[in-house]
Parts: sequence; C-alpha cells; structure tokens
Amino acid sequence: MPQKYAAPKLTMPVGERDHVEGPSNATAVLVEYGDYQCPYCGAAYPIVKRIQKELGPKLRFVFRNFPITNAHPQAEWAAETAEAAAAQGKFWEMHDYLYKHQTSFDDPSFFDTYEKKLKLDLTKLRREVARHAYSARIQEDFNSGVRSGVNGTPTFFINGRRYDGYPEFGPLKSALEAAKK
Repeated sequence: MPQKYAAPKLTMPVGERDHVEGPSNATAVLVEYGDYQCPYCGAAYPIVKRIQKELGPKLRFVFRNFPITNAHPQAEWAAETAEAAAAQGKFWEMHDYLYKHQTSFDDPSFFDTYEKKLKLDLTKLRREVARHAYSARIQEDFNSGVRSGVNGTPTFFINGRRYDGYPEFGPLKSALEAAKK
C-alpha cells in the first residue's frame, strides 16, 4: 500500500509583518512565495489578480519574497524596491508594477516611470535600496519559505498547507473555494 504524505505546512503564520490584501475573516488565505523576475510568477500574477476579483472578501492574499538570485539576478533588487515602496505605503502598487513590467528592469527610465506613476519619493527609495535597508525582511521571508518546503517560485499555500497543483485559474480557484479556514 503506498504511503500518503501530508502537504508541507506554512511554518511562519500570516501576521502583522505580512503584505496582505483581503479581510482577516476571509474563508481562504492564499500565501504566495514569489520572485519578481521569475517568468512563472509573472504568468501566475494575472491569475491571482483574477481570483482575487472573483472571490472578493472570501479571499485573503499574502505575498512573501523569495528571490532566486542565482537564476534571476535582479530579483533581490526588485524585492528591495517593493519593500522600499512599502515603507512609503505603496507596496501593492509597486508589486503590481514590477510584475507588469518584468521585462523592463534594465530600462534606465524604469525608476522615473514608476516615480511618476506611483508618486514615490524616488531619492529615499533609491537610497534605501542601495543600502539594502530591507534585506533582513526579505531574508526572513526567504528563510520561512525554505522552512515551509518552498524550493521554487511561485509556491502557494492555502490555509497554511502547500498547494501542489498547477497555478492555473480553474484548479487554484477550486482549491481555494474548497478550503475552509
């Protein structure tokens, strides 16, 4: 008889330190460990947005940084940029901007474009990114992912258990709808 294995669990519970969209009383909590330069995360981004729209207040979405720097050399920079934007109250705006413009990270006008669009203090943001002001937070996300069994991106957890299905709209939405808090 084949042995059954339980899906790995999220080792760091969702808390105040997390970037969260959706109500705390949502019936499903989706945690993503993502990398802003990962093409698979880029492909999953519009799927998650669509699921958020369709499930509305039934879903709480959490994003945690998992930059895979050996494959994506600008992933750490992008995560630090998102965290620096968070310090200015613009995490989700930067999160969305980074995923929508994944292929433009090398463009010299990239900073200027999002400064105008997101109304950020660019001098402060650049200074914080240059001195790696948020590297400890990013490392904490990364370490919690490793302890939870994350070994690639995107990796999703639904209500604390790793989702091992393909991150397509139908299967992910069905898994979230089936989940009970």
